Amino acid sequence: MDRCELGWAQLAERMHRDLFACYGNEQTGILDQWYPRSAGRVGENFYYWWQAHVLDVLVDAYERTGDPALPDRMRQFCRSLERYNGGTFTHNYYDDMEWTALALLRAYRATGEACYEEKFQELWADIQTAWNEYCGGGMAWKKDQLDYKNTPANAPAAILAARLYGIFGRPEDLAWAKRIYDWNKASLVDPATGFVWDGMNRTGDGTIDKDWRFTYCQGVFIGAGVELYFYTGESAYLEDARRTAAACFEELCEPGTWLLPEEGIDDTGLFKGILIRYLDRLLEVDPACPHVREVIFANAETLRSSGLFESPMLCAPSWKEPPTLPVQLSVQLSGLMLLEAAARLEARK
Repeated sequence: MDRCELGWAQLAERMHRDLFACYGNEQTGILDQWYPRSAGRVGENFYYWWQAHVLDVLVDAYERTGDPALPDRMRQFCRSLERYNGGTFTHNYYDDMEWTALALLRAYRATGEACYEEKFQELWADIQTAWNEYCGGGMAWKKDQLDYKNTPANAPAAILAARLYGIFGRPEDLAWAKRIYDWNKASLVDPATGFVWDGMNRTGDGTIDKDWRFTYCQGVFIGAGVELYFYTGESAYLEDARRTAAACFEELCEPGTWLLPEEGIDDTGLFKGILIRYLDRLLEVDPACPHVREVIFANAETLRSSGLFESPMLCAPSWKEPPTLPVQLSVQLSGLMLLEAAARLEARK
């Protein structure tokens, strides 16, 4: 069957299978950072946080298919990642730990397996040490640079705290979510538009990096607002999320279209997929939110017609362009997250 005749769930399934066929590594138990593997270089940085999104797409596949083999694959993957990271999920980068905790929490909610709870609770306890009074509060980006505060370390922490409150009902988790969110909004959100800036004090002079305009920051702040609205019912949080989504589309989408920008490889290769995940979550709680559905489907249709390799299905950093080898894991994950979001929207019709 021609690729363009397949439904979104079928495309997501094909790309999911190709992800693990192309990037899976039997020796490490986690995914390689390049396809083909030979494109990797000796001494290349290990991007720990990408692997959290590998667990996320395993959860996506399980929620989409109910495949009884997937819970075991998820457990095996988590054990391998913990072992590869030195026998722990903790890390120098707070935002990396937040992504891992969020993925472990999703695995816990999807399967009900208690093995995940100890791990994400341990991470949450460590993540809380990120809060300090540099820059008037907020979560530090990493343990050896406590005076640098950014949206990537704050908004995912607020999402995590809100979801923990939703599961366990601990008032202190909700208090954490609100406190982190309030700092992020007051410090790194343009009050005139709702557009989210990346960070402040990176160079030690208090400067806000307003020229770092990333889809990632918009996505995680939207996600934090949605979760706080979902668990508190306070409409101001949803209004914040809607406003940031509108600012994101206005400032980052290609003029005259809903297409999201190319942001390159390495960490930025994952950014669009993260935005798409939280735009889809916004639609879950606010199905009429303007233009969100159009953005997701416009980008998915563009990716589908871009020249995805038939076998394996691979994508480029620009969803308009055909892929060329080698393809980095971060880029491939973003493309898969887009197809999974389109499949969820298709299923909710």
